[in-house]
Amino acid sequence: MTEEIAARPRRTDEEIVAELVTLLDVEEIDTDLYRGARQPGGTGRVFGGQVIAQALQAAQRSVAADKSAHSLHAYFMRPGNEDHPIIYRVVRDFEGRSFATRRIIAMQRGQPILNMAASFQLPEDGLHHQHAMPDVPAPETLQSEQDIRRDAIDEIPERLRPFFLRRRPIEIRPVNPRAWSNPVKTEPVYRSWFRARAPLPNDPALHRAVIAYASDMALLGTAMMPHGVSWVTHNMQTASLDHAIWMHESARADDWLLYATDSPWSGHARGFNRGSIFARDGRLVASTTQEGLIRLRE
Repeated sequence: MTEEIAARPRRTDEEIVAELVTLLDVEEIDTDLYRGARQPGGTGRVFGGQVIAQALQAAQRSVAADKSAHSLHAYFMRPGNEDHPIIYRVVRDFEGRSFATRRIIAMQRGQPILNMAASFQLPEDGLHHQHAMPDVPAPETLQSEQDIRRDAIDEIPERLRPFFLRRRPIEIRPVNPRAWSNPVKTEPVYRSWFRARAPLPNDPALHRAVIAYASDMALLGTAMMPHGVSWVTHNMQTASLDHAIWMHESARADDWLLYATDSPWSGHARGFNRGSIFARDGRLVASTTQEGLIRLRE
C-alpha cells in the first residue's frame, strides 16, 4: 500500500493550492443560495475547515466589500459526506452602517450539517493591545509535517495510510511535533507554523477563508495530548462540535503564520481548545476556540 501511494503521480504545489482556491469559490445558484464544490479525491467525512471556509465565503459574497468579517461562530450538527456538494443558505439578519450580521446554514441532501453566524465591520481605528507572540524557532529551521508523517508511516494502520500521506494545500511545520501511533502524555500546548503551499490571488476575502480553513487543523488534537491518545488510537472517536474565530487583523495566508494552541479543560467525552494565530511580524491575526468530541469507545 505504501509503495502504491508513493507511485501515484505527484501534483505540484501550485496545482494543489489552485484546487483549494476552486474549492472555496462557492457558486451562486440563486439570491443568497450557494453551492460548495466537493474536495477532489475526497472520501468519507468532509473536513470541518472546508465547511467553515465555504460558509464564510458564502456570507462574504452577501456583504459589501468595504465590510470585513471579524467573527464567526459555527456548530457542527452532522458529518458532511464527500459524495455530495454542500448547499449554503445565507440569511441577512442585520445591515447597519458599521456592522452587518449573517446566518449561514450548510445543507446536504435536505439536512443541515452546520449552522454559522458571522459578523462584519467597516474598518475603523481604536484602542489597541495584544498578547505577545510566543518565542519559537523560525519555520525555515523546522521539518515539515509531511516529512514527519512519511517517516512515521510504518507505525500507522494500513487502512489510514492514504489519508495520512495525502498532500494538503496547507503546509505545516510543527514546533513540537506530535506522535500519532504511540503518543506520550504531555502538556496540552502546541505550536506550529502554517501557510498555503503556493501563492494565492490578491483577494483579502479568500485569505480570510483560507485562514478559517486552516484553523481547524490543530485544535482538537491539543485536548488529547495530556491523555496519551491521538486520532489514530484504535478506539478513539473524534469530531468537531463547534468552532469560533475572531479575525483581528488582515494577513496573507500564503505567508508563514504561527498557530499557538492550548487546552485548559477536557471531560465528559469533550475537549476544549483555544488558539492564537500570529503573523510573522508579531501581529495577532486571529483567535480561535473549539470544543470537540474525544470519546474513548469500549
